[in-house]
Amino acid sequence: MAKNVICLWYDGAAEEAANFYARTFPDSAVKAVHLAPGDYPDGSQGDVLTVEFTVLGIPCLGLNGGPIFKHSEAFSFQVVTETQEETDRYWNAIVGHGGQESQCGWCKDKWGLSWQITPRVLLEAVGDPDRAAAKRAFEAMMQMRKIDIAAIEKARRG
Repeated sequence: MAKNVICLWYDGAAEEAANFYARTFPDSAVKAVHLAPGDYPDGSQGDVLTVEFTVLGIPCLGLNGGPIFKHSEAFSFQVVTETQEETDRYWNAIVGHGGQESQCGWCKDKWGLSWQITPRVLLEAVGDPDRAAAKRAFEAMMQMRKIDIAAIEKARRG
């Protein structure tokens, strides 16, 4: 196991979430499913307790800890995309599978985990040394939910 693993808390849906991520993102897989060796506050012996998986090569552990803790925007996965097609594919997979749209390329999956679907073009535009071009791109982004690469490029050009 890797030395640093992201532990994500779920209310009984760690395996379902891990399987969804493995189907949706490249370099993602479910590595192992571990059953509880005994009863615990939000489950019984034999229930899925933890799931080892990767998301875009990042090692994660899904913990079925119950309803006590919820995901928040304080943690998100940022997925850098190269094309509008790739941006649309990931956005639509998350939102279309029970998730929610948010602003500026952010969305939540059906389990409440936040994702930033961020085209590389956007990162380059807001970091443009021409601060006026960066500001135009930033202001365009602030009006979007899913990022529109052509609109960002147009705003950057002025």
